[in-house]
This record gives sequence, structure tokens and C-alpha cells, in this order.
Amino acid sequence: MSSNVRLTPIDERTLEPLLSVAAAEAEPDDVMPPVDAPAGWSHARREAFREFHRARFDGLTGATRTAMFAIMVGDDVVGMIRMTCDGQPTTMETGMWLGKSARGQGIAATALRLLLAEAVGAGARLVTAETTVDNTPALSVLRRAGAELKRDGDVVRAQIRLG
Repeated sequence: MSSNVRLTPIDERTLEPLLSVAAAEAEPDDVMPPVDAPAGWSHARREAFREFHRARFDGLTGATRTAMFAIMVGDDVVGMIRMTCDGQPTTMETGMWLGKSARGQGIAATALRLLLAEAVGAGARLVTAETTVDNTPALSVLRRAGAELKRDGDVVRAQIRLG
């Protein structure tokens, strides 16, 4: 399955399939910043999801300096991975999520490997990530990517050196 994984920039064509996966297989707080809206995947929260992603369509050169990619398996959107320029031109910060049905299949590790190649192409020498101590799957993916992990309370900060 992980050999069929590819990344494609999020645009209008991939946005609705991404929202469908998010609404069917993830909690809103796991896939987008908190918004003042009714609980669950309300109309307001769906609109906020769309606007959040549309604001990042311009990629690393846009106002948010964030490139967002749909994680594809074959023709299906299964999640999202992003990289954000964190103020230093050679450092990117990353994060991702997968729908529940895509977890535990090696897709996250492949998506991260593909993102690291994108980061190298964008001139990055370091990619950082942050997760929680209880997010065992994310920690495993980061370790397999060669990340140096540092715990700070309940937070784990990762650094992956490139090249």
C-alpha cells in the first residue's frame, strides 16, 4: 500500500475529498486549528476547514509560507501533510494527519519521506515537528525518519537534519 503513496498540492480539486475524509475519519481538533463553532463537523466548522486550506494554496511563497499536500493512495485522498517555513529559510516545520482507515499501513512514513524530499527541493536543511508523548504512531514515524527527539513535559519536539 505505501508504494502507491504520493503527495499532491491541496487545491480546489483535492479540498472537498480532503474535507470528506476529515469529517468521516477524524475529529476536527485533530485536523485543523480550533474555531468558535458548534461541536463536531458543523457547517461552520466545514467552512472554516475550507478557508484554512484555501489560505495556504499559494504555498511557501504565500502569506502563510505553508505548502500543504493531500496524501494520496492511488486516486484516493487519505490525509494531509504540510511544511511551513518557520522564519529561517533552511528550516521547515511539518505536521500531518491521516484518516483512521489509512493508519497503521506505513502511509505516514512514506508521506513524511516524500515531504522531506520536497523540503530538500525547497532548500531546507532541517525539518522540525512537534507531537505529544502519548502519540506513539507519530513518534514511531519520526524515529524511522531519523529524527532527534527531545521531550519537554508532555510535548516531544523532533528535528530531522537533511542532506
